[in-house]
Amino acid sequence: MKKILYIVAFIGALNTLQFSIVKAQEHEHDAQTHKLELALNHGKRWTIDESLHIGMTSLKPEIEINLEAIHNNQFSTTQYQELARSLNDHLNFIFKNCKLEPQADAQLHILLAKIMRGVEQMKSAHNQKQGVVLIIQSLDEYPAYFEDSDWQPLTH
Repeated sequence: MKKILYIVAFIGALNTLQFSIVKAQEHEHDAQTHKLELALNHGKRWTIDESLHIGMTSLKPEIEINLEAIHNNQFSTTQYQELARSLNDHLNFIFKNCKLEPQADAQLHILLAKIMRGVEQMKSAHNQKQGVVLIIQSLDEYPAYFEDSDWQPLTH
């Protein structure tokens, strides 16, 4: 009987260790993603495709129409979560349809990762407004790094 208890305890300890290793690796990956910075294509903005333009121009008004309420702290937790779900739909459209050349795609993923962090912050119950700030920063950065001649700056 003692032998079985030792085996169960040993297996539990191994599972805890394995979980800790996986979490540490996830944290390291997240930290690396946060360190990446957008860069131009030899001084020029990256070429985009129509689906990226559609996705980004669909995402932007979702933020714009809610900015006043967010700014005035009149946006509820539920509203933040609903907005986050809607923004996720636009992100999924971009991920599914956007076909950029590899280097441009890598730069786009840096930008979209910041938007995704903002969306995740909005889903939480803590400091949801900061999530919107990350998304606004990304929307402001987008035309500086990507050639979208029809892009209209975010009004804020």
